Amino acid sequence: MDHLFGAGGPGYSHADLAGVPLTGMSPLSPYLNVDPKYLIQDTDEFILPTGANKTRGRFELAFFTIGGCCMTGAAFGALNGLRLGLKETQSMAWSKPRNVQILNMVTRQGALWANTLGSLALLYSAFGVIIEKARGAEDDLNTVAAGTMTGMLYKSTGGVRGIARGGIAGLLLTGLYALYNNWEHMKGSVARQSL
Repeated sequence: MDHLFGAGGPGYSHADLAGVPLTGMSPLSPYLNVDPKYLIQDTDEFILPTGANKTRGRFELAFFTIGGCCMTGAAFGALNGLRLGLKETQSMAWSKPRNVQILNMVTRQGALWANTLGSLALLYSAFGVIIEKARGAEDDLNTVAAGTMTGMLYKSTGGVRGIARGGIAGLLLTGLYALYNNWEHMKGSVARQSL
């Protein structure tokens, strides 16, 4: 075995190294040949500029929001397409044409919903970033304003009534989100006022 892996160089057996003291040395990992104390991370993994906060801003969250909405829309649309496909083809026997028709409905509905929710998320994120930069503050007013403006722009092809309906829908949805987001804070302030 020494000839296969040792390549003829002078080697040390375990018996030769048995008497060598290992004082001052920590044991190495037998798998990595690395001192395990270097693998323990007790500090943050990211280096932040001086004065930067550790939370993500609206711009960084925009990418997650847009991608998450696209994926959610695709999943919801696929399920809706499956439901519609099964409903429309229930009189057909299980065959290739029925399967193709169901798959067409799944992909059509999945793409439609992914496009719709992705577009809404893009508009909402863009308005949110613009409002945050214009105001210089990040609070729930930005969220509600971005939601209202998103609804207004998304339904702008429906005339003044469509703009009003879209704005009200955006205002209600983002207003409910803001209430949900601050529920614990509001409960605490009501409890302090009642004392």
